[in-house]
Amino acid sequence: MRALETSNRELTAFMAEATKLVAEYWTSLEERPSYPSTGGTETARLFDRPWRDEGQGRDVLNDFKAIAEHARPCTGRFFGYVAGSGEPIGAIGDFLASALNQNTTSWRSAPAAVTIERTVIGWLSEAVGCDGFAGSLCGGGSMANLMALAIAREKMLPANDDGARPGVVYASEQVHMSIPKAMALLGLGRSNLRLIPIDEDFRLRSDALEAAISRDRKSGKKPLAIVASVGTVATGAIDPLREIAKIAETEGLWLHVDGAFGVLAALAAPDRFDGLNLADSISLDAHKWLYQPIDCGCLLYRDRDAARKTFSDSGDYVRILNQDPGESFAFFDESIELSRRFRALKLWLSLQYHGRKAFREAIARDLRHAQLLAETIQAHPKLELLAPVPLSAVCFRYRGRDNEAILRRVIARGRVYLSNATINTQFALRACFVNHRTGPEDVHEIIYEVIAAAEDVKS
Repeated sequence: MRALETSNRELTAFMAEATKLVAEYWTSLEERPSYPSTGGTETARLFDRPWRDEGQGRDVLNDFKAIAEHARPCTGRFFGYVAGSGEPIGAIGDFLASALNQNTTSWRSAPAAVTIERTVIGWLSEAVGCDGFAGSLCGGGSMANLMALAIAREKMLPANDDGARPGVVYASEQVHMSIPKAMALLGLGRSNLRLIPIDEDFRLRSDALEAAISRDRKSGKKPLAIVASVGTVATGAIDPLREIAKIAETEGLWLHVDGAFGVLAALAAPDRFDGLNLADSISLDAHKWLYQPIDCGCLLYRDRDAARKTFSDSGDYVRILNQDPGESFAFFDESIELSRRFRALKLWLSLQYHGRKAFREAIARDLRHAQLLAETIQAHPKLELLAPVPLSAVCFRYRGRDNEAILRRVIARGRVYLSNATINTQFALRACFVNHRTGPEDVHEIIYEVIAAAEDVKS
């Protein structure tokens, strides 16, 4: 047998064992701690090893249980960050996509995969009220935001041929860290990102935005784009989209909506996203509020020609000879990637397996859980809600105690996992609900664990 070949009998046995391990893991999820009790030295001791000359065969699977024990489990009691729950049908879709090993770069390279991704993009754009937008799947919101600002730059201040010229981008002071990173990578410079003050609900202030644009024009600067946030990282704030869109139209600026956290909640609560369809581009993450396994980000955009002007630079070896509109399509003409994995298959399977109603209900349940936690906090004399809850991030604190110490104790207890934020200079405990496994009992567990941790810290 040639090197790297595996017999059908061995493959079947290996797959059966791997499937059993995965099934046991999924079955045991709710029995696992909310976060592994481990450290850098311990994990290095287990997994930092030399690459042996001789293969281990099926014995490599013996490490899976240790890996699972030292991994962050997707339980219903993990409320940190904005981390989706890895829906199992989607996970199986990832396996099938890897087995097919399609390079989803153009129809010629992967006919079925490209067609499926374009279909999924249509589903997503329609689901958030932006029917007709084009787009592509990508690694996550950071990549989507980078591509969006690249399109905006090339549309407003063409730079592909002669290099970048200074252009100013405006965003809330709560904007995600991927935006200043994109400014640096695109040669626009972080100093040309204007962080606009927020109101009492942590939303970008339209009056301050207008004033900042006016100041820049008077000083000879070139305003380029506005980034509106739909679900800021800390509080889930939704910037006033219709007001910002009007300013963008009046000023002739590109409007990008960073919706990696919140946009997909439009499936369940479309009234909260008035004006979203006025955006020029939108980022979203299906691995957040469609519960898909990482990675599954997405960029949607209105102007396909602008995307092609930005990214199309094809060598002769990828030139598409067939002029049929479907068969000549290439994602590499509209995105930063050439080699691209078949990300759409997990969505294609998962969304059809469960149906739109199930996802709408799961998102609505997350929104209710966030409101339940907020109401419980407000009713508790020892707890204080620190910010409004427009989506599913809840920021609060225990009055009169060291909340950083409380958080460390909550995590150490291993029953729920919370993250943290800074709200008006105060250290906040933060719970975020983007998890199809979470139930009301898990919400109440947050309160119990915080109170118990506070008593532990006191003693």
